Amino acid sequence: MNSADDSTETAVILPVSVRDLLPQDLPACTWSGSDTHLRRVKRELARAAAGEVDYLAVCTPADLPVAKGGIDYQVSEGAGTLWQLAVMPALQSCGLGTLLVRAAEQRIRDRGLRRAELAVEEDNLRARALYERLGYVAYGREPDAWDEEGPDGSIRRHETMCVLMHKSL
Repeated sequence: MNSADDSTETAVILPVSVRDLLPQDLPACTWSGSDTHLRRVKRELARAAAGEVDYLAVCTPADLPVAKGGIDYQVSEGAGTLWQLAVMPALQSCGLGTLLVRAAEQRIRDRGLRRAELAVEEDNLRARALYERLGYVAYGREPDAWDEEGPDGSIRRHETMCVLMHKSL
């Protein structure tokens, strides 16, 4: 008979913080995508230095990123467009995505903008449910595509259909 004291599961609560993602963080972000993806993130960080985007990281007390995402201010006039949002798979459904989106929305408000937009793949029901819980409303759909790196290093084009969502801030 097992008693509650014999359980191998326990809850651990760690504080996290949100800060700008930095180039030196990228080696710790391999959970978020391939080398091809991380090279694109590095290019986006150059745009952050120019003020065109913000790129955020949710970090542990050891300052390791466990969630990341960008806000592009050049896509839609009067809005910040959230993109490349990702949470370390082992830590999904722990509130980190909510924290990341709320921090991104605050950055958008800090720029004097009152609308956030994003696109989510139609088959990513989990992410779409999160955005809907946070007040985002679907208003359309459009195709999207990007390069993906396979396990063997080959590059292929990923084509998908996305649901467009927005939220007034």
